[in-house]
Amino acid sequence: MAGLAAVGVLGAGVLVGCSTGGTGSRDEGAARSDEVASTAAATPTPSASPGDGAREAKRVDPIALLKADPKIGERLKADLKPCTADAYPVDTSYGNLTNSTSPDIVVNVMTCGDAVGIGTYVYREENDKYTNVFMAEDAAVYGTIDRGDLIVTKQVYAEGDPVAYPSGEDVITYRWQGNKFTQHDWVHNDYSRAVGDGGIDAATPEPTPSGAN
Repeated sequence: MAGLAAVGVLGAGVLVGCSTGGTGSRDEGAARSDEVASTAAATPTPSASPGDGAREAKRVDPIALLKADPKIGERLKADLKPCTADAYPVDTSYGNLTNSTSPDIVVNVMTCGDAVGIGTYVYREENDKYTNVFMAEDAAVYGTIDRGDLIVTKQVYAEGDPVAYPSGEDVITYRWQGNKFTQHDWVHNDYSRAVGDGGIDAATPEPTPSGAN
């Protein structure tokens, strides 16, 4: 199976702003402890409300979900084993894809050695059970949730490409319409061969030894 740089399933960060001048400390000096305590006590704690669009994700066992799925072949189920101890090569995401009353689940299955995606599956809760509503079983495939869209990335390999350096990628956007996903957008990216180790070294001639004619 080919390498998935998308794994990798396919993280997040928080930017903290800093002032461009001064030391950043308050000129008035440190705040009094009783003043701080009073301010903290008076500050209400924000709480989520049912109408703010947030939905609690009911955690599921992705391995049990995959092995109970009749749409998945027995070969993949047999190959689905822990990499170390009970750690399976599976990424799981929860989010809104199908406008269901419960969060949908995206499960990405990878290889242990190099985290290459070999299958992406989307599950929707229907009648108190999860149903497979999308699957892509291919070399170097990975699915993510982006603002209600299902984004599936597939690495593209030309003959002779090393696992870590594919020639490009296809990025396909799916949207839920009616009772199924339909393709909404498609983007293909070709990767440069002039950066990293993407085959450029193989094309570089050997240096001529000093003193050679």
